[in-house]
Amino acid sequence: MIRKVVVIGPESTGKSTLCEQLAAHYQTAWVKEFAREYLLTHGSKYAYADLGKIAEGQLHLEDEICKAAIRNQQSALMFIDTDMYVMKVWSEFVFNKCDSSILNEIVKRHYDLYLLCNTDLPWVADELREYPDLHSREVLFHYYKDAMINQPVPWVEITGNNEQRLAKAISAINKMMF
Repeated sequence: MIRKVVVIGPESTGKSTLCEQLAAHYQTAWVKEFAREYLLTHGSKYAYADLGKIAEGQLHLEDEICKAAIRNQQSALMFIDTDMYVMKVWSEFVFNKCDSSILNEIVKRHYDLYLLCNTDLPWVADELREYPDLHSREVLFHYYKDAMINQPVPWVEITGNNEQRLAKAISAINKMMF
């Protein structure tokens, strides 16, 4: 059985960096955020229908990496940069609605721990990021926090600089695993 740790939060809060650091620390696999590749390929302008395609791609990528880890008898731990809660928040924040397929996957999928990245890192611009203002990022953070409070999986808020975030995440994972 593979234990799955999901890293979520608003854009530019260190999710990908944290996933990569954790995968290196535990010498295991991690699932990248599919949306980034999708938007780089199809353009940064997106419609509501694109979110369904992105959600499907994220789930497919997660399933493929999980199967490969099982097949290769890798670590019993996997890190996931983004899940359907991210898709739900994104859908609701931008389009004021969320497709039922995303909501169904939230109910269906099992994860062992969530790491919720706070907005206390400086925002870093790139061609895909949409919300440079702290207010929007804080509003999004509260959407994520509300989602975490209202679901049954343990979660930990991750704050501080990159080293502090990594240490806090490792501590939470070790408590879960051992």
